[in-house]
Amino acid sequence: MSSCCCGNSNVTIIYACSGAADVGSLSDLAARKLRDEKIGAMSCLAAVGAGLSGFIESAKAADKCITIDGCPVACAKKNLEKIGVTPKSFIITEMGYEKGKTSVNETIVNEAVSKIKNIICG
Repeated sequence: MSSCCCGNSNVTIIYACSGAADVGSLSDLAARKLRDEKIGAMSCLAAVGAGLSGFIESAKAADKCITIDGCPVACAKKNLEKIGVTPKSFIITEMGYEKGKTSVNETIVNEAVSKIKNIICG
């Protein structure tokens, strides 16, 4: 994992909204890029919501959980809170992107990732 946010021995898990709106797609792609940049590992939010024990235990055991939601409904955050985990939450629409009006492309994904990393890594 990246030393900027969690050190070498800590476990950070990233959960992303993958909702039907453009901001849901942006959330998912940003999470994947953060994973690729070794900020954390991704895990399956649907499995947490489905109550699958291994995924729930992994979330509970992580040193840090990050959620990236597309909109203020905050499904990813609420799924983790439902199992007793309080994540560091990011909501794409609160970062200046507008639901239904955001082009999801490499430039926008990189911009969103940069905003998230600036908060995580300081």
